[in-house]
Amino acid sequence: MKYLIAGLGNIGPEYAFTRHNVGFMVLDRLAAEHDFKFSFEKLAYVAEWKHKGRQIYFIKPTTYMNLSGKAIRYYMDQYKVSTENTLTIVDELQLPYGTLRIKPKGSHGGHNGLKNIEELLATSDYPRLRFGIGNNFPRGRQVDYVLKAFSNEEMSELPVFLDRAGDMVLSFCTLGIQQTMNNYNQ
Repeated sequence: MKYLIAGLGNIGPEYAFTRHNVGFMVLDRLAAEHDFKFSFEKLAYVAEWKHKGRQIYFIKPTTYMNLSGKAIRYYMDQYKVSTENTLTIVDELQLPYGTLRIKPKGSHGGHNGLKNIEELLATSDYPRLRFGIGNNFPRGRQVDYVLKAFSNEEMSELPVFLDRAGDMVLSFCTLGIQQTMNNYNQ
């Protein structure tokens, strides 16, 4: 069984702890916890890890958020991973901060990264783990909000949410999406 886990974000130190980079943060936390390393490859930082008989490929696309689908499509083809075994971790404005939801499919909801993935996969039927970042911003300031660093209060709570998201990723790979939804969706 092979799985591809794509944590979405933007490369560069100026984006490191922004809300838009929560997908990168989940994968970095998993890598630190389970001692695997990312290396720079074509279109993404890539890591491989075996867990409970599953081969898991992790990618952090270097295409920037709006072209995330390019890296995901490339690595799905490269590693021959099916759409249902590919999980995308993405920030979600429509969920309160720290709320986590895993779904087998859905709309892009205006998220440009998901919109690009949907275009390049030619379907919206792909699993995604939505990480709530809240929507506490003035009208018309969405871009500023997602590209802004988490507040100090949010940062103090973030490790708990990152760990839970990591647990959901591993559950997805071992128990499947339905059981993971049953066990983790709040």
